[in-house]
Amino acid sequence: MTTLKIHNIETAPEASKALLETSKKAYGMIPGLHGVLAESPQIFEAYQTLHQLFTDTSFNAEELTVVWQTINVEHACHYCVPAHTGIAKMMKVDDAITEALRTETPLANPKLEALRTLTLIITRNRGHVSQEELDAFYAAGYGEKQVLEIILGLSQKVISNYTNHIANTPVDAAFKAFSWSKEKV
Repeated sequence: MTTLKIHNIETAPEASKALLETSKKAYGMIPGLHGVLAESPQIFEAYQTLHQLFTDTSFNAEELTVVWQTINVEHACHYCVPAHTGIAKMMKVDDAITEALRTETPLANPKLEALRTLTLIITRNRGHVSQEELDAFYAAGYGEKQVLEIILGLSQKVISNYTNHIANTPVDAAFKAFSWSKEKV
């Protein structure tokens, strides 16, 4: 049962209506998360802005997916893991990458695995990272810019994952086929 209201365009605060219209145009529906975020136009706008900024980073579709799903799985987000599974399919990310992320299995690509590993370290340790851990990330071909970009992605995911935990947001029909729970892993 949801614990926070899921708004539609008619019930949303005035300042969130345009954001919901944008979501509907972009996705052909209003994702449940967006309906929950609409209660606070400020968090909804912050989430949308962080999402756009993160997708505009130096990361490609596979790397964006690695960061998003690593955090989603670590935070055990029942809503975001299936949603980002569907999004990864739309972005044409290899299903093997998505499945490894969903099951917390090391990735076959060493560079992507280094990204997954550092994302997990940053998430678990709340930003406390050793020089050795950074050096391993840099040795894989990443730089300081990408460390900061992981933090940007984490900022976006904290908003969505924590909101979904509190709201118990139902998984959208479009993503039900990709249902996931931490217990299944």
